[in-house]
Amino acid sequence: MTIIHKIILEMSIELNIKEKFYIILCTFFTVLIIVGNLIYQKFVYLNIFNFYILELSIGAIFYPLTFLLTDLIAEFYGKKRANFCVKLAIIFNIIVVLIISLMDKLEATNWSKVDNITFHKVFGSYYISFLASTFACYIAQLVDINIYLWIRKITKGKYLWIRNNFSTAISLFIDTFIVIGIMSLFNIFPFDQLRHLVLNSYSFKLFFTVFSTPIFYLAVWLIRLSIKRFDK
Repeated sequence: MTIIHKIILEMSIELNIKEKFYIILCTFFTVLIIVGNLIYQKFVYLNIFNFYILELSIGAIFYPLTFLLTDLIAEFYGKKRANFCVKLAIIFNIIVVLIISLMDKLEATNWSKVDNITFHKVFGSYYISFLASTFACYIAQLVDINIYLWIRKITKGKYLWIRNNFSTAISLFIDTFIVIGIMSLFNIFPFDQLRHLVLNSYSFKLFFTVFSTPIFYLAVWLIRLSIKRFDK
């Protein structure tokens, strides 16, 4: 039996199902934050039911899921552990930006498919993206967690859909405005497109949030069922 196998076996024995879910949720949250920052420079058209065509960054497509994840963490683990997950994602984001900045300074070979200019064009603005998204993420996620738990308290744990959608709707606007605002100030995005980009990005995120409500209910049900079944 290898050392790695022993470590995994020990973890499976020591961690209960609730802690395993916490690790999964935090990991998924961190991955979405980092990937969103890496791919944000590509913009696409999204046709919403042939009603309206949105122009938005592909980094924003799955970003609303991060708020769903922190709401799940707040629901089952409380404010402190939800905040810890947000801080953990920021720490890993810092690690990624340091690695990218170091790799950007290395000279590409003459046969490299990705030359220095191409690499810098794709990742060169990541530093500003990192600063903008980190600041916006930290503020918006803390607002989301606090509003979510406040609504949960005053409704005595009822109306899951209200606290999920209301807290996320407010937080997403804060996040969207901060990120696009900072990007526009640094000329990453055209400043004259600020209002248009905020409106498009926020509209999609709000649309995504509302339609992902069943997913939130399903996740809550699954976690509760798993905890009840396996943690006896």
